[in-house]
Amino acid sequence: MTRIVFALLVSLTLSSLVSAEDKGWVSLFDGKSLKGWKASENKSSWKVEDGKMVCFGPRSHLFYVGDDKPFVNFEFKCDVMTTPGSNAGIYFHTKYQETGWPKYGYECQVNVTHGDPKKSSSLYAVKNVADPGIKDDEWYTQHIIVKGRRIILKINDTVMVDYEEPKDKTAESKNFERRLDQGTFAFQAHDPKSKVYFKNVMVKRLP
Repeated sequence: MTRIVFALLVSLTLSSLVSAEDKGWVSLFDGKSLKGWKASENKSSWKVEDGKMVCFGPRSHLFYVGDDKPFVNFEFKCDVMTTPGSNAGIYFHTKYQETGWPKYGYECQVNVTHGDPKKSSSLYAVKNVADPGIKDDEWYTQHIIVKGRRIILKINDTVMVDYEEPKDKTAESKNFERRLDQGTFAFQAHDPKSKVYFKNVMVKRLP
């Protein structure tokens, strides 16, 4: 009887811990449509296929516009699968723009075997990853955490980047801010030869 009670208490404790960890997560993708998202130039580069976002075509960026409140501190997760030679990206603290590479925020790179040496989970052009330990045609989970000036990028729970932005950091150039502020998320369709899949897109706001 004692063992049964103990097992029940352990089960309830673990259940409450999982519930606390899961609390606050919100899905940004319904798996059926691009509702809540807005594509920039070359809008046909984006579609939904079998519950997945697919980018395949000329340069385009798909911005999340489903919430008027900007994201500041947060955890963001999604599952990603690249095909051989493909390049894409996940932007955060960015803003919608109709053409060009997004000027605002940072990019978390998506690239396993594309020629760019900055591979998946690089904080693009800031803290780069040469070998993320993943393969094309296999799903991996990209986790992005922003709290204060700290940015953590993980692949499958392994930390790839842990970066603290310097105080009073200035814009990197007139074309790319590459600094924290506030904003939204965007996925990148990089070029006509790159085909990349995204699913299970989730975010949790942090204090």
